Amino acid sequence: MRTPNCHGRVIVTLAGCTALVLSLTGTAAASGTAAGHRNGHRTAPERQVLPARDGWASYGTGTTGGAAADPAHVYTVSTWEQFKAALADGGSAPKIVRVKGTIDADGPGCDAFAVPGYDLATYLKTYDPAVWGRARTLDAEPDDSPEGLRRASAARQDAFIKAAVPANTTIVGIGRDAGFQGASLQIKGADNVIVRNLAFESPLDCFPQWDPTDTADGNWNSEYDSAVVYGSAHVWIDHDTFTDGDHPDSTLPSYYGRIYEQHDGELDIVKGADYVTASWNVFENHDKTILIGNSDSAATAAVDRGHLKVTFHHNLFRNLVERAPRVRFGQVDSYNNHFVAGDGYSYSYGIGMESQLVAEHNAFSLPDGTTAGSVLKKWKDAPVTAADNYVNGAPVDLVAAHNAQVPGEILRSGAGWTPVLRTRVDRPHAVPARVDHRAGAGHLS
Repeated sequence: MRTPNCHGRVIVTLAGCTALVLSLTGTAAASGTAAGHRNGHRTAPERQVLPARDGWASYGTGTTGGAAADPAHVYTVSTWEQFKAALADGGSAPKIVRVKGTIDADGPGCDAFAVPGYDLATYLKTYDPAVWGRARTLDAEPDDSPEGLRRASAARQDAFIKAAVPANTTIVGIGRDAGFQGASLQIKGADNVIVRNLAFESPLDCFPQWDPTDTADGNWNSEYDSAVVYGSAHVWIDHDTFTDGDHPDSTLPSYYGRIYEQHDGELDIVKGADYVTASWNVFENHDKTILIGNSDSAATAAVDRGHLKVTFHHNLFRNLVERAPRVRFGQVDSYNNHFVAGDGYSYSYGIGMESQLVAEHNAFSLPDGTTAGSVLKKWKDAPVTAADNYVNGAPVDLVAAHNAQVPGEILRSGAGWTPVLRTRVDRPHAVPARVDHRAGAGHLS
């Protein structure tokens, strides 16, 4: 049922859903319009589309998101329930979801997600390596075991904090303070998606799983990335901020001598995803940040080989440990980014299985005691192009620096392809000032 009110908006009530406020003030933008302008006039941010030649997401049909949405499919939301309902309404018809303020996706909290009988103290006592050992996993544990109850509790959190993003959708923050706390956006099998001007505080996994066989000492493994691009194509991630916020790893406890890891990634691009551009974002205060291709396995290779084409430009990577990004298989173009290393820094670019990384015209700010040879990390033998990069204001050949520092893990130069989908390319020494002042949520014109 649709009921007009006196403020130029309509209220739409969906069966079984929270009422949604639909804005009627937007004007439709033609597909292919350059971001920001149309016919000489400024285009509203929610109607902007990816400019031509702006990275891999501009390839072929380009990325327009929900720019063609009619007024009935433009939503303004301020709660998690409204947000998920807006995404579900209208299927894959073009839609724009305008996010107002910070939306809490944590819901009632960890205690409310726990199924009856789950107890962390009992879990820790049962699977203590001194009792359980380190040679077998917990995978065969029955449903009524502490691990089974953990799995059931995790499933409840999973269903609550994940939001499925359909095709032909633009999600945009309104103003300078829009975003999500504890959300996991799932862009799965959904082509033509735009996500802009949003601050993401990483989800906190309430129920990490202990794996006694993960390394010699075992590990706690968690779920939930802030955003996942899974089997989708033509996705533009722009002017967003990804951070651990009030819950950095330093605040997490340790059990069995290992950190009780409750964070996964900030942005993962996996399972045959293709044609993605990530521009003018801030990725900060996190450990395992961005994964492109999630496995070396033959099954994964069959899906990912020939895909995972991703561009990163004008992003700020600050106080990260690793994976900015770690790459498998894909042709990844990374240029004009600023990397600011902090305590605990391990590496920025991970060179993985059959990757073809081009890293050019970037700036790296490394603290005393961290050398340029640490920027690249070899996981598998794959060629890499790393030209015209500056470290602490001076040009450095990153491949040569790595090979000199780690002679047992020699990298090969020359990724075997030349990126052509670029707009403005800045000189690397100018990148810090430009990126640091314009990247992230709240800086979208």
